[in-house]
Amino acid sequence: MSGNVHDFKVADISGKPVQLEQYKGKVLLIVNTASKCGLTPQYTDLASLYEKYKNNGLEILGFPANEFAGQEPGSNDEIKDFCTMNFGIKFPMFSKVVVKGEGQHPLYNYLTQTIPHTTKNPDSHFEKTLNEYGEFRTNPSDVLWNFEKFLIGRDGKVVGRFAPDMNPHDEILTKAIEKALA
Repeated sequence: MSGNVHDFKVADISGKPVQLEQYKGKVLLIVNTASKCGLTPQYTDLASLYEKYKNNGLEILGFPANEFAGQEPGSNDEIKDFCTMNFGIKFPMFSKVVVKGEGQHPLYNYLTQTIPHTTKNPDSHFEKTLNEYGEFRTNPSDVLWNFEKFLIGRDGKVVGRFAPDMNPHDEILTKAIEKALA
C-alpha cells in the first residue's frame, strides 16, 4: 500500500494526468461527488468552504463517481459544465472514478483502508435511511454514498473521514480542517 496520498496519480476532469504530489504542503478535502443526488446541494457549501480556507492552504478535490443509484451518469465534460454553471465550482475536479467495489480506483482503496470508518454526527440516521431503501454496504469500510469526505494533512496522510450527510460547514469538519491547517 502506498505511503500517502501524494504517491497517487489521477486524471483531471479534462483527462490530463495529475500527480497528487503537486499538493504537498496543502491540506486536502477529497470528496466523491454526484450531480443528481439529494446531497448535490453540498457543492454550494464546498465552494464556500474552499473560498473561506483556500488562502490558508486548503484544496478541495472533487471526484465524480457513479456507484450510488446511478446519480452521476454524465460524461466528464457534462459534469464540468454542470459544476461550473450551477455552482461556480473553482476547486479542482477530476475524471470520474470508481470509489467502491470492482474497479475501485487505487486512491479510494488507499483512503478507505487507511481510515475504514466515518465520523458522523451523533444524530445522523443517514445509513439507516439508505438501508430502508435497500442500499447496503457490502464492506464496512466502503464509501457509504456520494459526498463522503476524506481530510488529508499537509504531509499527505489521511487524518479524517466524514459521513456523506455531514455538511461541509459542520463544526466537526471545520474544526478538523482548521486543526490540519494550523
